[in-house]
Order: sequence, then structure tokens, then C-alpha cells
Amino acid sequence: MSTPRCSLPDIIGNEDRLRRRRKRYALSGLKWHKTDLTWSVHSYPSPSRSPGLSGDSGRLVDSLLTRAFKAWSDAAPLNFRQLQSDREGVATEGDIRVTFARMLHDDGYPFDGQGGTLAHAFFPGRDVVAGDTHFDDDEIWSYRGDSGSTDLFTVAVHEFGHALGLSHSSSDPSIMRPYYQGAVGDVANFQLAMDDKLAIQQIYGVSDGGPPGGVDPDLPRLPRPSPPRPTRPSDPLFKERCEGGFDAVANIRGEVFFFKGNRFWRTKRDGSLVSLNPALIRNFWIGLPPGTNKVDAVYERKSDSSIIFFIGPQYWVFRDTIAQSGYPRPLSDWGMKTKSGGAVERVDAAFVWSHNGKTYLFSDGEFWRFDESPKDQKGTMQPEQGYPRNNSLWGGVPPHMDDIISWGEGDAYFFKDNLYWVLKKGGLNQEVVMSKSIAVDWLRCPAPPVTSTPRIPKECSCDLKGSSSFLRSSWLLLISTVLII
Repeated sequence: MSTPRCSLPDIIGNEDRLRRRRKRYALSGLKWHKTDLTWSVHSYPSPSRSPGLSGDSGRLVDSLLTRAFKAWSDAAPLNFRQLQSDREGVATEGDIRVTFARMLHDDGYPFDGQGGTLAHAFFPGRDVVAGDTHFDDDEIWSYRGDSGSTDLFTVAVHEFGHALGLSHSSSDPSIMRPYYQGAVGDVANFQLAMDDKLAIQQIYGVSDGGPPGGVDPDLPRLPRPSPPRPTRPSDPLFKERCEGGFDAVANIRGEVFFFKGNRFWRTKRDGSLVSLNPALIRNFWIGLPPGTNKVDAVYERKSDSSIIFFIGPQYWVFRDTIAQSGYPRPLSDWGMKTKSGGAVERVDAAFVWSHNGKTYLFSDGEFWRFDESPKDQKGTMQPEQGYPRNNSLWGGVPPHMDDIISWGEGDAYFFKDNLYWVLKKGGLNQEVVMSKSIAVDWLRCPAPPVTSTPRIPKECSCDLKGSSSFLRSSWLLLISTVLII
């Protein structure tokens, strides 16, 4: 969803390539095998964070959520009924359970503080979390989304679409677009776009012509919204995101993380950006030292899926988003020495190459290769024999890259400043690759305008038998990396 984005835990289908969906609406392939569904609210927005929705024992929140369900039941033969709390105030379970939560909240998909992921929902199914819909309580939720806040109704309609089995849509009017576009306007008279109606009807069919609105009767009256305030810029960190120069880039659980300063951006498997606004590293990765303002390199270890952070002369091992006890440890654990015999004081880049499953660490123009399965009794790592080697062996890419990842079909992606290069999987007989823009291809930044420049006589184009011969781009590179790397 243009600033912060929806986080969708259930990834359905093969979306491992960096690409955009060609079709408009998309279905997860999962559905509820009934049309009478119940829902419940297990916690409400924090009054201190979202004062506009506090009071009245949550009745305004209930009303907005009820109307969000109504948007879907108006289009398909679905009926929604809210389950009330018991006498002790404990929420009844229900098919779709709504929760406002912060950071780690026991579902494996932690939130990242204000401005990143807004909410996430689980697709239908038989699992205990099926249909569960979680909103980040660090956001400022409101009715009609005034300045500096996020409209609860708009996000709820979107997330309930996921809870009913819809994936994201590429259609501009769709409520299922992955990026938050702001409040939809008149909540009481809101209707789904045609793309969304067709999508939900493909799963559950078309209403039988009876009166629409399969929700609890007697919808509570919504309050008159306060006058709109001046809106904040929709993309305040545009320059920071789009000018490149990232400290580290990592492929973690099939998502690409771009680290810069004390923040990071995430790109999902389908190539879509989680949020235009970055999340704070300290809010997501629990256990790094307070005041961490830069990470040098990050990678996911193949042997046990641990995530390794390198910062200066130390490293941390994470299980999911929590640092393991006993860390940080000194970089000397890795046994790396420079060709001159000196100690390695920092790691510039790190990745596991899908070509051979080996781990590569880079520092100051040299690199080391590790087989991470064998370890000595002290648990320390040792590089393979014959290393370090010079970065120039990776022909055609910058010798001092910012970071490297394996991505897609196992290709290696090299990042430097605001450009990246692709080394195709295989090692020998590499295809011609060209540098491309990180900002445009990964981070939803506009392509720079094409401007006409005066033709320089020494670089003219010449007609040869009706065709034109042009100078080749200086960025066209032939990768010829040998297998011994």
C-alpha cells in the first residue's frame, strides 16, 4: 500500500524473480469454505498513539472494521458477524481475529515501528493463524487519515481482502494495491473498484440479487470527521532512498534488505518495495548495540538460516530477528589474514554464492571463501586454502563493491553506489551484462529524464547501408569468471 506498505506473510506461488505482475488482480488460491464468517477484536489501538480512535470502548474502531467487511460483502455472498467479548472482557476467537500489536507479536512477522509495514494478514486455511489480521500499533491510526496519521478503514479493507484470499493487484483504482494511497474518502458510501469486485466474485461467486451488505445490522453512526489538515510530504526520504550508496545489501528469507545509516528498506520476492519509508534497524534487529548507525555487511548462512551481521571488528549471529547469546564475537574468529599477513579489521561485503554454496567475505580489495559446514571444536571458522585472492578475479564488476547477493535463479548481484551488475549462475561462459539502476529497479525511484545533448563530432553516428552504427555503452561488460573462484 504510496508510502508505508502492507506486509503479506503468506507468499503464494513462484515469485522469486525481480519482476512486476502483469495481470491486475491476483488470487492466493486459498479461500474460506463457508460464507458465514465471524470476527473478533483482541486488542485496540493504543490511546496514546491513536487518540482519535480512543474512547467509547472501541466502538469507533468496531464501526470502521464493520464497514470494511461490508465493502466485501456488498460485492460477494459473504456474511460477517462480530463476536463480542465475554463477561471477563476476553475476546472470543472467531474466524478472523483482529489485533493491534507492536514489534514482535508471536507470529514470526515482527512489525518495524512507525512508517514501515502498516499491517499484515494471513490467507484463509486450516492453520490456527488463518485469517488473522494484525495492525502495527506504533502507527498513528485515525478515522479519515488526517495529517501524520494512517486511515484505519482504508488499510482494514485491504487487509481483509487478504484474509479472504486476495493477493495484491496492479490496478490503479484497486484497494489491493500494495501501497497505502491515503484515505478513500466517504467511508459510509465506499464501494470496491471493479477490479476488486471481480476478484472476490471469482472466489466466492456473485451475490444472488438480494439486498447487499452481509454484516451486522444497524451500523453505528460514524462521527463527523475533523477538518483536514495540511498533509505531510508523501515521500520525505526520497533523496536518501534514491541516491544510492548503501552500506550493505542482503538477501534474507527471500527478501532483499538495503541498509543505509541506521535504517533499512525491504524489497519482497515479487520485486515490490515494502515501504517508501525505511524502518529503523534497532526496531527490527533486536540485540545490536544501542546507537548502531552503520552495518558493514549482512548475509543469511546457508547451513542453519542464521543471519550474520558484521560491524567493524565484530560480528553477531541472529536467529530470525533476535541476536543469539554470546555475541558480539571478534572478527578474528573467522581466521582471515591479508596477503601481507595483517589482521582483517572489517568486512566490506558478504554473500553465499548459489553457484557452489560457498560463503565469500570481502575486505579491502581481497576476498576469502568458506565452507561453513565443518567447524573446529571451538566453533571458529577458517577460510579455505589459497585465500585471500584479489577482487579483480570477479571480472567486469567494481573491485570495491558495496555488497553482493545471490538472487532470482541463483545469479550473483553486485552493488556499487547506485548501480548493480548481474553475474549469471554457472561460473563459465557468462552472458553479457550491463549495469542497471538500483533506484529504478529495486526502490521505486523514477528513471532520470532523457535529455538531448549536442552531438559531439568525434562520436557521431554514421549511416551504413541504411542502418546506424552507434558507440557501445562503456557499461557493457563481459563477465568471464573462472570456476576456481
